[in-house]
Amino acid sequence: MSKLEANKKQKRDSLLDAAFSLFTSKGINKTSISDIVQKSGVAKGTFYLYFKDKYDIRNMLIAKKAGQLFGKADEALMKTNISNIYDEVIFIIDNIINQLCLDKSLLLFISKNLSWGIFKTTLINTSEDKDLYLYNIYYHLINREDVTFKEPEIMLFMIIELVSSTCYSAILYSEPVDIEELKPYLFDTIKNIMKRHTI
Repeated sequence: MSKLEANKKQKRDSLLDAAFSLFTSKGINKTSISDIVQKSGVAKGTFYLYFKDKYDIRNMLIAKKAGQLFGKADEALMKTNISNIYDEVIFIIDNIINQLCLDKSLLLFISKNLSWGIFKTTLINTSEDKDLYLYNIYYHLINREDVTFKEPEIMLFMIIELVSSTCYSAILYSEPVDIEELKPYLFDTIKNIMKRHTI
């Protein structure tokens, strides 16, 4: 990476870090672009080189933070001997749930703003951002020799929606039950979704 590219990345990362800090402390509605650039120490004009508006930076942050969750889970998976695709997916989801239990502000940020469109954007557009691991995990799922899935994008959509909607209340409020009590039911349902999509 050249010095110019490193400088650009540093500015972009500063903007992302500042925005995440402000969005999680003040909320997106009470955060202005001026707040973000002031906190990041980057000129306002530079902001617009990377992002259209604060919603654009929010979407990138959601994709980036979600990608980091998937990346950590994937790295942990690589240290195991699990080779069955169904167990691999359950391991990744369990790891992500555990990460979110430890960082409830991240759970609040992602779940409030999560949309399939953001995930799909990371699936369709490969990124130079190394934190967007979802793309690689998705294609690992669908390019296996031992199992083939019909409509893998629909399958992944259903799993992500199921996990995000059920875990939010279970992690934050223990509703309808504590997350650990919910996990066996959740994992059985995910396996059933995968099996229904297996050719």
